[in-house]
Amino acid sequence: MDSAAADGPQPGPGPAANPLGHGPVLLLTGARLADGRVVDVRISGDRIQAVGTTGGLGPLPALPGAPTVTTGARIDLRGYLLLPAPAEAHAHYDVAFSAALPEPPPETSADLTRRVTEAALTSLGYGATAQRTHVRIGDVHGLRRLEAVLTAQQALRGLAELQAVAMPRLLTGRAGADGRAQLREALKLGATAAGGCPELDPDPAGYVQLLLEAAREADCPVDLHTTAADPARLARLAGALAPLRPRVVLGPCGSLAPGASTVLANAGVRVVCLPQNGGCAGLEGLAPASGLRSAPLRELVKAGVPLVAGSGSLRDGANPVGRADPLEAAYLLAAGGVLGPEAAYDAVSNQARLALGLPPVRVDAGFPAELLAVRGDSLAGALAGGHSRLVVHSGRVVSRTSAVREFADTVALALPRQSDGTDGRGPDE
Repeated sequence: MDSAAADGPQPGPGPAANPLGHGPVLLLTGARLADGRVVDVRISGDRIQAVGTTGGLGPLPALPGAPTVTTGARIDLRGYLLLPAPAEAHAHYDVAFSAALPEPPPETSADLTRRVTEAALTSLGYGATAQRTHVRIGDVHGLRRLEAVLTAQQALRGLAELQAVAMPRLLTGRAGADGRAQLREALKLGATAAGGCPELDPDPAGYVQLLLEAAREADCPVDLHTTAADPARLARLAGALAPLRPRVVLGPCGSLAPGASTVLANAGVRVVCLPQNGGCAGLEGLAPASGLRSAPLRELVKAGVPLVAGSGSLRDGANPVGRADPLEAAYLLAAGGVLGPEAAYDAVSNQARLALGLPPVRVDAGFPAELLAVRGDSLAGALAGGHSRLVVHSGRVVSRTSAVREFADTVALALPRQSDGTDGRGPDE
C-alpha cells in the first residue's frame, strides 16, 4: 500500500540558486546502481554533474556570506536503486479512467483536460518523466481531445514531458476529407507525431501515403498502430515508411504473423508492445491482442527488432485495471521470458525514450537528470515489488511515493522486522 508516509527518502534544505550559475544543486547520496555500486550523484540544473563514491563528492556548497546555508538539497537514498527514469511510450489518456463509468465519459474541455492531467500524473508517480499519448481526432471528436492534451501539456511543464500523437480514423476518399484537414491542423497546433491505424481505413496504403505527406510537411515523426497480422501488407507498410526512418514507431503488433519479425527487422523501425494490455483503447475494430504473447515477442527480439514496452490503457475499456506502471510492463517481459531484467527495464526506459525522440540516460556525468529511485537492492528485486519511489525530472524531484509495510503483533508471530536494505535482509517492500 502506498501512502505519503515519512519512511521514504528525506530531503535536506530546499533548493536555492547555485552561486556557480548552473541552477539548483541536488545531491543524492548512498544510492545503489544496477551494477551494484553504491554512489553519490550530484545534479546541477537539468544534468548529472558528477557520480562518485559515497562521501566523495563533498558537501553541498554554501551560500556566500552564509556558511551554514547550503545551495541545494541532499537526499539520502540508502536502500534505494537509482535508475534512468522510464518513459511511457504508448498511452491513451483521453479515455483514461472511463471503465467504471456507466456511459461514455463527457467530452467537455474541462473534463478531458482533468482526465488527461490525472492520467499523466499517475504515470509520473510511477516514474515516467516522458510520456506519449495517442489522441483521436476528426469525426465527432474534432480537435477537442487534442486541445485538452495540449492544455495538460502546458500545465505539466516542469513536471513531465507530454507528447501527443494525432490519430484520424479515416484519411482516404470523400469520407476521409475531414480527417485530412484535421490532421494538418492538429500538427500545426502542436501535436508531436502523426499516427493512427491504417487497417481501419478502406485503403490502408492510401492512408499511409496521406499520413506521410502530412508528416513530411510538418517535419514530425510517425507512430502507427498495426496488428502486424499480414506479412505482405506489413512489408508494403514498411517500404512506404522507409523514407522517415528512424523516426518511425509501430505497435502494438498484437497479432504478429509468422515472418513478420523479419520484415520489421529489415524495416529498421521500433516496435512498441503492450504487455499489460488486452487491446488498444479508442480503436474500435482493431483486433485485440491476447495479453502478453511471449513467443512472438521473443521472435522480434531474436530478429533484432528494437523492442519498446508501453502501458496502453489506464483503467479504460481495453483494460479496466490498467495501472500505467512501466515497472509492471518490464516485470511482465522478464517474467514471460521475453527479456532478462536488464533488457526488460531498458525497454521501458532508454528504448522508450529513443522511440519518443529523446536522448538516452545513464547515471553518469553529462547525461540528462531523468532518474528513478526505487526501493530495492537489485533490478530484479525492484521489478518484483518496488513500491517506494522518488522521481527526478530535469534535475528536480517531482514525485515521491512511500510505501509502509506493517505486521500485526510481530513479536508474538515472530515475523521479521522491517529492514532498510543495509543488513543483507533486503528492503521493507
